[in-house]
Amino acid sequence: MSKRFLLGALLAIVLAHLLDGWAYAHLAAPKFANTDLGRLLRVQGFLPTWIFLGSALVLYDWPHRIAGGTAAAFRRGLLVVGAAALGGGLAELVKILVRRQRPAAGAGEYLFRAWSDRPFSTSGLGMASSHTGVAFGALAMLALLFPRARPVCFALAAGCALTRVVAGAHFLSDVTVAAVLGIATAALLWHRFPTTVTS
Repeated sequence: MSKRFLLGALLAIVLAHLLDGWAYAHLAAPKFANTDLGRLLRVQGFLPTWIFLGSALVLYDWPHRIAGGTAAAFRRGLLVVGAAALGGGLAELVKILVRRQRPAAGAGEYLFRAWSDRPFSTSGLGMASSHTGVAFGALAMLALLFPRARPVCFALAAGCALTRVVAGAHFLSDVTVAAVLGIATAALLWHRFPTTVTS
């Protein structure tokens, strides 16, 4: 992880916290989630979406298994699914550790759940957004695998994050932290398991 990324991530998280109140008051559009576009964007944060897409990548790469070995046929599909699962999983872990409730619980103010109250349940907790973690993990990995598609990948991921904010389900900082986790997860997996880039 580069110093530039870490500095940018820290600045984004601080700025998001400063804008949480404004975003809660001015970006609310709960009906958007039920539009076709809203559903399309939100489904980017649904893990089974990426299990299906990862399976499609495996099937596409399968004929090349002889040249690259069986592992090569599974690598790209597993990287996408792994980044999605780990991005969402890290967001769930952060929820348990930070314990900040969703915006509606405090009418836009930060409220935190006591450790004595359901210590391992993430129900009603918002920091960080697991939908956004899944979306950014998977789509950041796709951006690494298919660099020319990078603008589309990040537009879809940001759209998923936006749906969570306008629905009132998350603070802006919830989705920002999750986006950082997803991107970092994809980058770490990419460096650990390098693969062929399709330009």
